[in-house]
Amino acid sequence: MTSLDAQARAILRKNDRGVYTIPTDGLYPYQWNWDSAFAAWGFATFDMPRAWRELETLMASQWDDGMVPHIIFHQPDPGYFPGPDVWATGHTPQTTGITQPPVAAIIARLIWDLDPQAGRAHLRHLFPALVRWHRWWHEKRCTQGPATITHPWESGRDNSPDWDIGMAGVDGSGVGAYQRCDTGHVDASMRPGKADYDRYIAMVQFGVGCGWDQDIIVADGPFLMADPGITFILLRAHDDLAALGRALGEDVSEIEGWAAQLRAALPVIWNPDLNAYDAKDMRTGTFAGVLGAGAFLSYLAGAGRPELDAQLMRVWDGVRYGIPSADPQADIFDPRRYWRGPTWPVVNALLALGFTTSGRTDLEARLRAETADLIETHGFFEYFDPVDATPCGGANFTWTAAIWLTWAGKDRTSTRGAA
Repeated sequence: MTSLDAQARAILRKNDRGVYTIPTDGLYPYQWNWDSAFAAWGFATFDMPRAWRELETLMASQWDDGMVPHIIFHQPDPGYFPGPDVWATGHTPQTTGITQPPVAAIIARLIWDLDPQAGRAHLRHLFPALVRWHRWWHEKRCTQGPATITHPWESGRDNSPDWDIGMAGVDGSGVGAYQRCDTGHVDASMRPGKADYDRYIAMVQFGVGCGWDQDIIVADGPFLMADPGITFILLRAHDDLAALGRALGEDVSEIEGWAAQLRAALPVIWNPDLNAYDAKDMRTGTFAGVLGAGAFLSYLAGAGRPELDAQLMRVWDGVRYGIPSADPQADIFDPRRYWRGPTWPVVNALLALGFTTSGRTDLEARLRAETADLIETHGFFEYFDPVDATPCGGANFTWTAAIWLTWAGKDRTSTRGAA
């Protein structure tokens, strides 16, 4: 075990709250949906029972309609905004009213594959809840073909330029006064601007106003966009959930049907002008016209195309470290601002999983080496500038530690300490 392995384990333990894990102290003090799944994957490398417990705690917050919320507010923390009083969902434990990328089934399969015998009882407990969540996606968010989101935060790629055209139609002028806390923890230049944040809060207030009725939010809410990233994650998750169901002897025909319908909808998000998959405003039918990480997650679902291969290599070769979250040749590229250009170890890991599945071991090896270099040189930060490797966002970050243990640090012999 290298010194970085030990540091990564220590970060997971430090951010462990017993039955759930926070992303990092201060900036993110609660349990986040997809962060939690990646934490489980990290724990699985040295504490398998704790890994399954993480997923069980996440799924225990599931709403009656099947949605798994994006934040679970287990303990009060007045230093975070918007907190449970702003979301006002009325759930116990208190949660937000939106969801996040459905990576849980993907991670559950990766953990299961490490030790199927040890995981059987846990998986049998989790499986029905995972099916209910996937059914929620199918019935509530895939009604127009691809997976849609009703708030940029649901995508996990919060202020990606993918959402600019949808955000432009959101009126944030009447949200009232509020005090952000995120810019007190990290450089404001790395975070979304105030105008964007006003719009985010306006969307939350709409949800509160309709009692978080999904049908109303989808039909009449201020924001509805098809998300390539969620679409590809969900498609891969359907396939992995079906595989887990077969291992348990379950009937997985319903899950296979969802996957077939979602795959058939992929042409809806192919933008021929961009030569790539693209986010689409479902209110207007307009493409975002933005090439980024969401499109490249197609490899995760086995949906790569030759045209996209060329785009991937152009974008990747335009930076030095990892795959950027936005096209470095585009005017909107900002290498250090949240999701508008930086490279994210957690997304790199998903992309690498797709490369491996697609037989592109050369691309996986390159991406793993570049991601490992970032962590070895600068430490376990949330994300990095892909041009000059400047560490950005939160430090001692759970999912970066998890990605080191499960993927980036694989076969590394360096004992260099992280900064």
